[in-house]
Amino acid sequence: MLQRMQSRDRQGSHNKNGLRGERAITLRSLCDYLKLSPATVSVVINDSPAAKAIPLRTKDRILKAAQKLNYRPNFFARSLSLKRGFTVGVLLPELSEGYAASIMSGIEDQLLKEGYFYFVASHRGRPDLIEEYPLMLIDRAVEGLILVNTPLSRALTVPAVSISGHRRVKGVVNVGVDNEKGAFLAMEHIVKLGHTQIAFFKGHPGSADTTYRWTGVCRAAEALGITISPELTVQLQSGATHPGPSLPDEGFENAQKLLAAGKPFTALVAFNDISAIGAMRAFRDAGLRVPEDVSVIGFDDIQGSAYLTPRLTTVRQPLRRMGEIAAERLLAQISNGGGRGARQVSVEPELVMRESTCQPSKRD
Repeated sequence: MLQRMQSRDRQGSHNKNGLRGERAITLRSLCDYLKLSPATVSVVINDSPAAKAIPLRTKDRILKAAQKLNYRPNFFARSLSLKRGFTVGVLLPELSEGYAASIMSGIEDQLLKEGYFYFVASHRGRPDLIEEYPLMLIDRAVEGLILVNTPLSRALTVPAVSISGHRRVKGVVNVGVDNEKGAFLAMEHIVKLGHTQIAFFKGHPGSADTTYRWTGVCRAAEALGITISPELTVQLQSGATHPGPSLPDEGFENAQKLLAAGKPFTALVAFNDISAIGAMRAFRDAGLRVPEDVSVIGFDDIQGSAYLTPRLTTVRQPLRRMGEIAAERLLAQISNGGGRGARQVSVEPELVMRESTCQPSKRD
């Protein structure tokens, strides 16, 4: 059989199976080798629903032969026959070690498990790219979009899921943590430790997460009898026309501003882990100990937060799981043509107590 397959090809070098190394084996060649119909081989190779009717022994034989002969199905032929691209787009501010990377790990695992490919684009907070990139991805025939911490102001022509999205947009499912509750947990932890002189990092202007987290801080302060001092409150990227992704630099610089203001504080409630990490470095450079002189609490629980010195106390978002949920919801929408499922999926925050917070020193 292999000799007959070879005779149909032009002369050239051959691999260990007797096939030319210059040309990929075709579906027809594989079918001839197995003595099975193209329909049978195709449904097994592509894991189509009809494959359930194929005996397990036959399926195993097909898959082993495909592996032995190094057969790769023609993606474009499959796409044309099914009128689907099996590709989605992911849009985010920046793909880095922290927040976005954790979410992406969940998205990737779920998409790969379902046999989907994906394009990733980073807009870095630029409004023109936030507006343009979804359209560019749709032009490239993606079947749906996942937007990570990216505002969306209008409906799209494909299904979409927004992680940390808060706007109600037709056809878009929002997946996010209860930010207000999470901020309340952070404040409650700090106040129960005995801190009353507390500094704050507000989030970036224009961010919906900023609005909800600050609401949670204010609600907790009122309930716990804490006064929020304007002198101890700084907003990240306050002067930026178009705020970009979070960086440790902004936490470092704003912590220096708090120290320069001269108003004493014993704790910092940061907007996120990235800014908390930068602030901890600034405090150490100023000769202050964390947590003995200044307790610090973050928000997100990014991958590196448990490996700092000291380890960071934070409010955990289940970032990886949020990515998985977003991919699950998007593929469900694609499969049922958009569907009418829940348009808001809220996950619960969790306080993670580590080493960066403690009771204030008696001298304070």
